[in-house]
Amino acid sequence: MRITDLLKKDGIALNIEATDKKDSISKLITLHKKCGNITDVAAFTAGIYNREEMGTTAVGMGVAVPHAKSEAVKSPALTAITLKNGVDYGAADGQPCNLIFMIAATMDGNVHLEVLARLMQMLMDETFIAKLKAAKTADEFLSIIDAKEKEKFPEEASAPAEPQKKGYRILAVTACPTGIAHTYMAAEALVKAGEKMGISVKVETNGSGGAKNVLTAEEIANCDGIIIAADKSVETARFNGKPVYSTKVSDGINKPEELINIIINGEAPVYHASHKEVSKASVGNESIGRQLYKHLMNGVSHMLPFVVAGGIFIAIAFLIDMACGVNAQEAGSAFGTVTPVAAWLKTIGNYAFNFMIPVLAGFIAMSIADRPGLLVGFVGGLLATNGATFVDPAAASTIPSGFLGALLAGFAGGYLMLLLEKLCDKLPNALEGIKPVLIYPLAGLGIIGVMMCAVNPIMGLINTGLYNGLNWLNDNNLGIVLGCILGAMMSIDMGGPFNKAAYTFGTLMLTEAAQSSNPDIAYMIMASVMIGGMVPPIAIALSTTFFKNRWTADERKNGVVNYVMGLSFITEGAIPYAASYPLKVIPSCAIGAAVAGGLSWLFGCTLMAPHGGIFVVATIGNPLMYLLALVIGSIVGMLLLAIFKRPLANAK
Repeated sequence: MRITDLLKKDGIALNIEATDKKDSISKLITLHKKCGNITDVAAFTAGIYNREEMGTTAVGMGVAVPHAKSEAVKSPALTAITLKNGVDYGAADGQPCNLIFMIAATMDGNVHLEVLARLMQMLMDETFIAKLKAAKTADEFLSIIDAKEKEKFPEEASAPAEPQKKGYRILAVTACPTGIAHTYMAAEALVKAGEKMGISVKVETNGSGGAKNVLTAEEIANCDGIIIAADKSVETARFNGKPVYSTKVSDGINKPEELINIIINGEAPVYHASHKEVSKASVGNESIGRQLYKHLMNGVSHMLPFVVAGGIFIAIAFLIDMACGVNAQEAGSAFGTVTPVAAWLKTIGNYAFNFMIPVLAGFIAMSIADRPGLLVGFVGGLLATNGATFVDPAAASTIPSGFLGALLAGFAGGYLMLLLEKLCDKLPNALEGIKPVLIYPLAGLGIIGVMMCAVNPIMGLINTGLYNGLNWLNDNNLGIVLGCILGAMMSIDMGGPFNKAAYTFGTLMLTEAAQSSNPDIAYMIMASVMIGGMVPPIAIALSTTFFKNRWTADERKNGVVNYVMGLSFITEGAIPYAASYPLKVIPSCAIGAAVAGGLSWLFGCTLMAPHGGIFVVATIGNPLMYLLALVIGSIVGMLLLAIFKRPLANAK
């Protein structure tokens, strides 16, 4: 669908005045109403602001593209304005926005994604942007867009072109895990760099709306090499035998010429897909560390729903027993199962927890070895949980190796399956059909069974040493150090590797608390982990409230949302602020989180639920002191922000 089909003359206002971001949004919505695009102004306005709360829609270079799906939209439509002086839209480059498009999308279909993707590609051209900003009339504005669309998408303005005979020298795939802007910006940057260098480039985009401009087998066969600028896995088996260079999607935007030169100069390694492509993420130039991290995160991401949902069910069971007057100390290990409803909830929660470690190991192995790895990892994780050994392979809990054993089962099992598949490549082709259903499962199950029976005693000793070490830290009043470290890790990258490592450690310790001689240690670890993740958004919210002159108007408005996100244990609410001022926000929040984590341990606070923030306070041991630790840590973060981040010159 063409942009000129969605944008009417009455939906364009040029060179007008707007006081701020809110005023500019109001003017764009008024244009939609004037054109008859929407039926309910309030409902559509709410949709626009809900999208803005997720992150600014400013894309840089003085341009913003607010958008929303809403029941109030009659049919997909666009409005556009240019502003005399521009408004602060929270753009990453700090520039005021003076060219703003607003997309109104219906609830059915993904037209808004296609329009946004098309706009992103066109708006990568600074000359095009300058022409739009200088337009004097709506007709001129539309003609500029029409000319650019015909230039950029000529296949829509003429009969279907003859298939490419010479092909493209370079192919690329761009993808990002959330949103679509970076996917298409990287694609446009690569194509423009190719045009500038006189090199033909075709880019496949793997955005939210699915794969577009898909690379054909003929194009792949004839190209010089492939660039993968992606932050998520893409299909790579089709590139077998071709030079492939893999990097971040941001490099596609910022370093397109450098990436093209890597292919042209023959510096990209040749990619060799293992049998039937066992790993979509691991291409030639990726470091071992990055590959291991991707495999681990694949396991963790599949595991966390079991932990969170199961943990909250167990926490609710504790709450019900508490509400019914059950004394936790008198009930002992039966606490949470005394009343029938509590027992039912705790049973369901325990089932979810029991799946957690096998799921972790299973999806690590699957990330490495695709489907054949799932069985090996899953069973290996279960054997790690049950503790089978050669002495008593059928024992229910001989020497459980826990999450450390599951990690080993996932990684070792996955790579062993890769080795097995390579060995099976020597078998006759007649056996190809039975490999995945008979040979791989049987051999893999036997291998993982022997391996886990051998390593469970060793990993069990390591686990015992870990628990003893934690007890020693606590007995010698050094547990506060661990609390500080865990709190800081939760804050230092706000959802990144350090954050996930600390949270995974806390949740895994929580699941093994029942088998520990001192379960309070595990509960104290979880308490320090969660409070560390709650501090950054709250510290930022406090700063935007009490030190308003440090923040822009939009940052102050969005700061209120961080109170809710922080209290809900959603650390990622602080990311937009950390991205804008990393050297000021990250140290302030990390120190505040470390203080909170250490105080939580010092006060002896415990937590039996792996998520929920303030809403599971009833499951927290010493809840008042826990809240005090949260307040102190957040205030420390706020004060450090006030010190590190000086007042803005034009703050109001």
